Amino acid sequence: FKTNPVISSNLIASGLWFYGYNELATLTLKKTGAVTQSVANTAKRVIVIVGVAIVLGESLDPMKLLGCGIGIGGVLLYSVIDTLVAKKVEA
Repeated sequence: FKTNPVISSNLIASGLWFYGYNELATLTLKKTGAVTQSVANTAKRVIVIVGVAIVLGESLDPMKLLGCGIGIGGVLLYSVIDTLVAKKVEA
């Protein structure tokens, strides 16, 4: 490709980062389960949304806060239920 060297290096770096992310996701999935991976991914998205809003100084209107609250609440609910089910299995 005849293009700007900066674009080429950014494209290669982006591909390597994405490959690393997929490898890490696969390793995590092997160590945990599909549901845990899904919940962690949801939590990650909520954290990224709030973090970017803070860094960029964007306002978090009530609808955005409600969405983040639902995401965080779902992760919390899953954690509580998972702990209760694990205790019942052990007993």
